[in-house]
Amino acid sequence: MLLYLRLLSESFSFAINALRNNKLRTLLSLLGVTIGIFSIIAVLAAVDSMDKKIKEDLSDMDMNTVYLMRFSFGPSEVPRWKREQFPDVTYEEYEYLRRNVNGIDKISFNLFTRNESIKYDSKTVNSIRVKPSTEEFFDIEPVKIEKGRLFTESESNSGSPVIVIGSEVATGLFENSDPIGKKIRLYGQRFTVIGVLKKQGQGMFGDSNDVAVFFPVNFLRKMYGDNSKALTPAMLIKPEKGIDIEEFKAELSQKLRSFRGVKTGEIDNFFMNVLSGFTDFIDNIVGQMNMIGWIISAFSLLVGGFGIANIMFVSVKERTNLIGIQKALGAKNKFILFQFLFEAIILSLIGGIVGMFLVWIIALILSSALDFEFVLSASNMLLGSGLAAFIGLISGIIPAISASKLDPVEAIRSGM
Repeated sequence: MLLYLRLLSESFSFAINALRNNKLRTLLSLLGVTIGIFSIIAVLAAVDSMDKKIKEDLSDMDMNTVYLMRFSFGPSEVPRWKREQFPDVTYEEYEYLRRNVNGIDKISFNLFTRNESIKYDSKTVNSIRVKPSTEEFFDIEPVKIEKGRLFTESESNSGSPVIVIGSEVATGLFENSDPIGKKIRLYGQRFTVIGVLKKQGQGMFGDSNDVAVFFPVNFLRKMYGDNSKALTPAMLIKPEKGIDIEEFKAELSQKLRSFRGVKTGEIDNFFMNVLSGFTDFIDNIVGQMNMIGWIISAFSLLVGGFGIANIMFVSVKERTNLIGIQKALGAKNKFILFQFLFEAIILSLIGGIVGMFLVWIIALILSSALDFEFVLSASNMLLGSGLAAFIGLISGIIPAISASKLDPVEAIRSGM
């Protein structure tokens, strides 16, 4: 054990001397390892951070929640030309399904539309996400209220001009004053502010309820009707707990097909996007991104490996005389082999540590600048260290073997 500790100590000393005596050569040789480790750890950290954020944002939602609409969340076998002919879901269909499908816990009707500007007196806040919905939406995608309340079922049914605003909207329009009861203008109409949401932070796709407003969907339906091209209707359906999701989807499909008069043998002219299927789709994308990161990084790691091998071959040549003396004094081939192997691993680890340090610095900067937490996990750091050590081991094995097989007499003579 003491022998190996001595080996490590001497190898570390030789590695540091190589850095000191040949700064530029060593720096250029280690650059490949640094870039390779930086690339793979940066990709893994970014993907892990995105995955963590998605799971956090979806943690309050039931994974069996169904998004019923004319569009699919993921790839579809239905030809594009056929999908474009699908009709939008309607409010009448929402009311029909609400009454006739068993196993529904909550169902809401929503309209997706473009961002708008909101005014209060002389102040205007632009690019606000508008979320018209029925009141059940808040039970399907829970939001947290800081002040006031959410709109009620009667306000939803009648399309009352009441509105719940995000924290940044409240700050932009009212600064430090209380927004509750104030009148704001949207679509040229006056809305009464009845609630303010707690600050949420950035969402999984860069969206956030902090810059969103919620109001009864029937208000917008009364303004634009049900055929406006600027509006995309969707139903959000939360099934009862413990229900068989496939049976539930089958009944839902059968009832909507019957209501629409879709004939037997014809395909569904709507999509039922289940949230769990959406997360599977995201996991697939995450896996592909990881693979791409590994492929890109492999080239840098290959270059880094050649760089380490170059350092070690030069190191063997420069220390040939010292190797001969060590062997003459009784050092075994194994001792010389491990000495150079450890040195290669230490040099590679130094390059890897620099790469991981750069990832950590960039993660800190981006986390503070983008209000998005980039996670550099311990597992990724261990992976980076292990990968760097492996590159050092592979790159140093041939120079180490050549050093261990040197004839002591010839090695000493070469330095004279």
